[in-house]
Amino acid sequence: MKISQLLKKGKPMLSFEVFPPKTQSGFASVGKAVEEICALRPDFMSVTFGAAGTTSDYTLEVATRISSLGVTPLAHLTCVNSTEEKIASLLSRMKGAGVENIMALRGDIPAEGESVSRAFLHASDLVERIRAEGGFCIGGACYPEGHIESHTRGDDVRYLKKKVDAGLDFLTTQMFFDNNVLYNFLYRIREAGITVPVIAGVMPVTNAAQIARICALSGTYLPERFKRIVDRYGDDPAAMTQAGIVYAAEQIIDLYANGIPAVHVYSMNKPQVAAALCNLLSEIVGK
Repeated sequence: MKISQLLKKGKPMLSFEVFPPKTQSGFASVGKAVEEICALRPDFMSVTFGAAGTTSDYTLEVATRISSLGVTPLAHLTCVNSTEEKIASLLSRMKGAGVENIMALRGDIPAEGESVSRAFLHASDLVERIRAEGGFCIGGACYPEGHIESHTRGDDVRYLKKKVDAGLDFLTTQMFFDNNVLYNFLYRIREAGITVPVIAGVMPVTNAAQIARICALSGTYLPERFKRIVDRYGDDPAAMTQAGIVYAAEQIIDLYANGIPAVHVYSMNKPQVAAALCNLLSEIVGK
């Protein structure tokens, strides 16, 4: 089913993200995680696309497996190092495998000396290409605190509108830890005429090392309440896992209560995290 259709049902949605293995030898462990998360009956599951497309074949394989288990897959697709021929081939293969949903992303700029596509410099270029292909529901990324490459938040919103106008059906946010950041962002983009549904992205932080990586990559704001949790429990793995899951669950409950239609969890191939969240939210999302 297309995610745009799921979003019209009017009930709280919960989805999870997995990443494919880097090599065939790692497929068994990823496949087990996928099966366990699918058993929780999420509304959909997304599958990431490796840096520079290194796991592109496995992305489609995992997405197909998710579909076979009765869950709607969302396959990521990045374009910054792709040719028109490669994108055409990937779209053809996705369509042939019955994958209806694509998360269209630019991807990380390659290191100096590596190739950069002249055909797909921006995610909006990829969105236009997928829309021209036809038959797909297309999602895109948005950044409540602004993309790290944008000079101002105004620039960020203008570029986001260009991407939406290219043919996006929905947006999914980068992770955030203060819901007010999202609410303020939604006000700004609605004022700018961006009306597509926005799925809120939430990450349960289960170890303190994740925080350093998150802040280095995205500059994400960490509220004092969250910092105190990490300071208190960061050296105790079991306690940090529990605290991180509860914090994420509280975020999600507040999001639903404030009318956010759907939440996407960056679950990092951890079925135990997904299961714990489903348990905490069972009466709210009907899982």
